[in-house]
Amino acid sequence: MKKIISFLVLILSLISCREEVRTYDDTQVFRYNEKDNITTLDPAFAKNEPIYWATNQLFNGLVVFDDKLNVEPCIAKSWEISNENKTYQFTLRKDVYFHKNAVFGKDSTRTVTASDFEYSFTRLMDPKVASSGRWVMQNVKSFKAINDSIFRIDLHQAFPPFLGLLSMQYCSVVPKEAIEFYGSEFRSNPVGTGPFQFKIWIENTKLVFRRNPLYFEKDEEGKQLPYLEAIAVTFYADKQTEFMQFIQGKSDVLNDLHTSYKDELLSPIGSLLPKYQDKLLLDKSPYLITEYIAFFMEGQTVDNHPYIRKAINCGFDRAKMLRYLRNNIGQPATGFIPKGLPSYYGDTLQTYYPEKAKTYIEKYKQETGDEHPTVKIATNSSYTDLFEFIQRELQGVGLTIELDILPSPVLRQKKANGNLLTFRVGWIADYPDAENFLSLFYSKNFSPQGPNYSHYSNPEYDKFYEESLALTDRQKRIEVYKKMDSIINVEVPVVSLFYDEIVRFKHKNVKGLTTNPTNLLNLKKVYKTKKNGKPFVE
Repeated sequence: MKKIISFLVLILSLISCREEVRTYDDTQVFRYNEKDNITTLDPAFAKNEPIYWATNQLFNGLVVFDDKLNVEPCIAKSWEISNENKTYQFTLRKDVYFHKNAVFGKDSTRTVTASDFEYSFTRLMDPKVASSGRWVMQNVKSFKAINDSIFRIDLHQAFPPFLGLLSMQYCSVVPKEAIEFYGSEFRSNPVGTGPFQFKIWIENTKLVFRRNPLYFEKDEEGKQLPYLEAIAVTFYADKQTEFMQFIQGKSDVLNDLHTSYKDELLSPIGSLLPKYQDKLLLDKSPYLITEYIAFFMEGQTVDNHPYIRKAINCGFDRAKMLRYLRNNIGQPATGFIPKGLPSYYGDTLQTYYPEKAKTYIEKYKQETGDEHPTVKIATNSSYTDLFEFIQRELQGVGLTIELDILPSPVLRQKKANGNLLTFRVGWIADYPDAENFLSLFYSKNFSPQGPNYSHYSNPEYDKFYEESLALTDRQKRIEVYKKMDSIINVEVPVVSLFYDEIVRFKHKNVKGLTTNPTNLLNLKKVYKTKKNGKPFVE
């Protein structure tokens, strides 16, 4: 692999001689491992993080989120929202080119126009394509290229998070010529507009992207992006091998903290161990994931009795659970909206009240005559240690917990079909807006058609949810989101366990690699210092 990448860098350095004068060396290849494999490079199927990381280097859309979750221009340099917030009109840049490819003629390309977005969105909605991102367009009434530079989208009804949806890789622009030429093989012959372009893919072995010399973005000082010369991805499925490759400097970043090596890197309180502090850097940031226990609210059972739900909610110490079992990785949950979103407000809230939990159990016994309440919680094997901790804690307040360890596919099927009374769920944001979390409790979203696995229904909550969809003022919408979250905290159709946290290790010579609450890998401003310690960008 090392010889292949070195040869690639040499060739690319020669090719780049026609560009502005830049200084390259063999460190300007960014390497990372993808242990979960990549199944496609077609953005219409970017349904998971491995695909998302790869396609984010190759493709662009109308807009993009920055690290603080603000919507920023991308191919669209500006936009206007009108017609009671149902019409979005985008003005496109005129200097965006598709990657050079034979589909445009020998060593040729062309500019992106509004018609390309019309084609890309039509493809996204095409049932024959069967894109996993087709749902993104469910509120879209129509879209049209007005001319080469103007693209308009009309919605059936106002939906304030819509711009966030458009930032997803599903909404990337793709050229009709490449889709028609490659057909289903576009998955392994991607042609986009991104900072890097496709070079080599030997599936399950290696993937290489090279710098796009025609990329339209520049940095704050006017320098051409990206800085890196290439990206090389390996596919070691074994976690120990992935770890050793990183420690030996054969990869630049480690984005996972597996139990098999977490104590090798981190102290019990979650800081980098001294022996690595001169070589590595640890980045941590909120991750838009809420891990929770859900109760199926239909019917009357021990599990969904309000006293039992409330006893579980305040009967175990979340902070201690994270400290002992996750090296302090993650934040104890105080509500459902995770830390990292503007509507999160739980830093000052407390959740651990064992005496109150005992009182709830006693009230349950007095009301029902059931002297030995027992709740069975379904989860998968990855969470056994966490739920054994919860089991012990709740035993201390008078509640017996039985664990039902199920294979992940079985757990997903049963929770969707309402065949479990109490079960673990992890919800990761599809787009960075609290609506994506709060929609889980809207009564019109009952599973299996929707994500309301609890079948929770509350007219007041529904009213607030529908009100939030009509609010374009961000701050007013945030206040309504907080009211909805407080209703969930009071009624407890779910018990929020913790908000996950991004833990990313990198070598000290890696510069410009930032983290964000969506854990998106953005490499266009990343570079690596030379062996003599001087910066790459000159």
